Amino acid sequence: MGEKRYNKLVRDKIIEIIEADNKDAGYRIVSGEEYKEYLVTKLQEEVNEFKEEQNIEELADILEVIEGLLDILRIDWDELFEIKQKKKEDRGGFKKGIILKKVIE
Repeated sequence: MGEKRYNKLVRDKIIEIIEADNKDAGYRIVSGEEYKEYLVTKLQEEVNEFKEEQNIEELADILEVIEGLLDILRIDWDELFEIKQKKKEDRGGFKKGIILKKVIE
């Protein structure tokens, strides 16, 4: 019988899915600052997967991790979108595809 090691944050139902497949899963529950650190690591993992796959499933995974971060940071979606909109109004969005090459002083 083989064993794979992960040490990564997984979705809430993954343990149930593994056990339903008659496999054993070693896991632990994290919280607080440790949970936040795992979420940040997971965000990078999901961004890397999106860079490879570039599909809507990976974008959905990124949003799921962001939702987890918002929850632990006690920020709601409205506040996030308010800040996003303010930055867009002040500095613009990313729709024009502008690549800054240099600034001459």
